[in-house]
Amino acid sequence: MFRKLIVLALFFGAFNLSISHAQDAQPEGEVTYGNTEVTHAVADFFGVTSEAAGSAVESIFAKQGRPVGYIYGGEAAAAIGVGLRYGKGTMVLKDGTRATVYWQGPSIGFDVGGNGSKVFTLIYGLRNYEQIYRRFPGVDGSAYLIAGMGINYQIGHGMTLVPMRSGGGLRLGANVGYLKYSRKRKILPF
Repeated sequence: MFRKLIVLALFFGAFNLSISHAQDAQPEGEVTYGNTEVTHAVADFFGVTSEAAGSAVESIFAKQGRPVGYIYGGEAAAAIGVGLRYGKGTMVLKDGTRATVYWQGPSIGFDVGGNGSKVFTLIYGLRNYEQIYRRFPGVDGSAYLIAGMGINYQIGHGMTLVPMRSGGGLRLGANVGYLKYSRKRKILPF
């Protein structure tokens, strides 16, 4: 079981790197957010300074380029080897589209504890807002001892989602899983 998790984590990590370099170029005519706009939105949402938000945003922009939108909201997650995550947010696209989005998903790994987080997710490669309503695999590592912040990548269907989480709780570990984005809240995470 341990070997399979390591292989999955390495696969998703390599997959993330290859996709991120392929998406550096922005398609012509695509309406996107600039670095300053995103930095201010992240700073306002998390309640941090623009300088603090800027370093995280710069790192993502260097790998992914300019996003077509973002989702801001909150989530709760818990795990004891097997984990669950549930969240709700508002998707805002540069073209003016806004929609409520729910997400839920299972995970498996060496992971124990629980946390609540504010989540700001950058969206890349979305052509139509309806495309967000599907599953996105990802690898996640968490270290919450009272408070923490983390970034991971979810890739699928020609799109990349980059959630930035900041929250509190007591959680430590790494896992693989997926998040399913939906129009309505779902109890079952599958």
